[in-house]
Amino acid sequence: MNELAGKRALVTGGSRGIGAAIALALAERGADVAISYERAADRAQGIVEQIEVMGRQAIAIQADAADPEANRRLVDEAVRALGGLDILVNNAGAFRHGTIAELSLDDINTLLHVNIRGTVLTTQAAIPHLKSGGRVITIGSNIAERVPFTGGFTLYALTKSAHLAFTRGLARELGAANVTVNLVQPGPIETELNPAQGSNADLNRSLMALPRYGTTEELAGVVAFLAGPAASFVTGSVVTADGGFNA
Repeated sequence: MNELAGKRALVTGGSRGIGAAIALALAERGADVAISYERAADRAQGIVEQIEVMGRQAIAIQADAADPEANRRLVDEAVRALGGLDILVNNAGAFRHGTIAELSLDDINTLLHVNIRGTVLTTQAAIPHLKSGGRVITIGSNIAERVPFTGGFTLYALTKSAHLAFTRGLARELGAANVTVNLVQPGPIETELNPAQGSNADLNRSLMALPRYGTTEELAGVVAFLAGPAASFVTGSVVTADGGFNA
């Protein structure tokens, strides 16, 4: 697998979980990779070292996705370190659980600033660097289109539903430059923050056609496909990888 040889990728929120798996999958296919992290410097450095073992260039950059200046600085530092940018994966995200009546202003701002504004500003900063064949891939959520729970996920789902319009509109804006824009909507994926034996796991499995949690590697494979040459005619698309949760 060397279909991404010579490509430079930035994966936001790449120090753990889904983001880390995406960064490693892109590197396995030949890309040099920059990742961002907020606090987990040691873990981010561990991902960098795994990528370097593959013979790829890698860098970890501290950036708070809620900070507008940090989003712009992140892209600038990644471009300087890698010598350019071909693939942007908007993976950084925030989650707050609570009904609309319960959520604090801080909760609301965090979700809006990280999940929506952070994605928009990072992409905005990346666009001037993306040449023909470039990729923008955003990691959303399957509950952007369906919220089958009694409460606590409404605002989070709202922020993820914004990715649908963002992806479709931006695909139109960047199509003439031959840059593709796509959205991946994961369902239940096993991570340390969403364990397959967690308190909501049985409920999630009961809603799925495939009654199991997905792996980060499975989701990373979807992203790697969209980043590669086989997906050159795929843009403005939504790929939902949720084990049939929304079937």
